[in-house]
Order: sequence, then C-alpha cells, then structure tokens
Amino acid sequence: MSGDPGRAWQRMLSGRRLDLLDPAPRDIEIADIAHGLARVARWNGQTAGPHVFSVAQHALLVEAIGRGEAPGLGVGHGLELLLHDAPEYVIGDIISPFKAAIGDSYKAVERRLLTAIRQRFGLPEPGAALSALVKRADGIAAYHEATRLAGFSGAEADAIFGACGPLGPKAEALLVPWPTAVAQARFLARFHGLARPESA
Repeated sequence: MSGDPGRAWQRMLSGRRLDLLDPAPRDIEIADIAHGLARVARWNGQTAGPHVFSVAQHALLVEAIGRGEAPGLGVGHGLELLLHDAPEYVIGDIISPFKAAIGDSYKAVERRLLTAIRQRFGLPEPGAALSALVKRADGIAAYHEATRLAGFSGAEADAIFGACGPLGPKAEALLVPWPTAVAQARFLARFHGLARPESA
C-alpha cells in the first residue's frame, strides 16, 4: 500500500498494482478477478454447506438467469452480466444495509472500478434495457440464494426482493456451493467462453 493519501494501492497476485481510487484499465487482469471473486463470500459466508457461496458463483448464476430471461444475448451482454459484481474482487461483498449507510463514497469507488473493468475488456456502458436485465437477474439470483442457502423464509425474501418463480435447470445447477478452486476455474472458463462467440 502507498503512503500517498490520494492513492489506495492494492498489490494483485498477477503483480499488478491497482489504485482503487483511480483504477487504470491496464492494471486489471481477469485472472485476478476470478481469484478474488472465488474467495469473496456472498451473505457474509452465512450459508449452509461445507463451502461458501462465492461472488464468482453468484456471477455465473446471474449470467445464466439473464440468458434464460433474454435468449440470444450478444457477447458483450453476457460479459456485462458476468462482470456486474467484478469490483468486489478487491472491495469485497458489502451487504445492502451497509452500502446504504456508507452512501455515495462506496458507490463512487465501485463505479470507477466497474468503468475501468468495462474499458479493459472493451465493454460499453450498458443501455437501459441491459441495465434492467442485470438488475432483474441479480434480484432473482439473490432471492434464490437467500431462501435456499442463507436461511431466509419465502415471506422474508418476498418482502426484500419480490416474489420469484422457479429457476431453469441450468441456473438451478449453480445453486450448490462449490470449492474455491472450482468456482475460480468455472468463472474464468465462462469468461473466456463468452469472450469467444463461437464458444458461448
């Protein structure tokens, strides 16, 4: 870390030094994102089973739900879904009540990181329709994670996220928490699959 009060350097395993306050796209590596997200627990780790449900696995679930909601998505749209929570590889998964308490300072850091990530991988700012799809898929994923893994009742989840129907089989298979190495490898493989249209 730097002693410069205007900087917040984080040393990444790839060897990159990322400034969290002013992130440069050139300092972002997908391997670092996959490594970090596979080790960040959703729901503060308060989920059933021997493994945490990681943000990497949540990202895969959101991408699968979004694809089910809108078949025929383009490559960039799939990557936008997969990378929607990518800033959390360095800032962690902060629960919504805490985000609300922190306010704009947290949101500004998250926005800058997401902008740099999009620039790094050639993704434009999403339009209204894609943003709405990401939000909808994220909410559906959160509902099922909450009720199936994090101990929420259906009534509690309905009040927070709105009622959701059942998942399709592809998304359903993603709701079993995986070991860290599996989540990391599958996230990375999905990224590369989406980045190559013939493999998506």
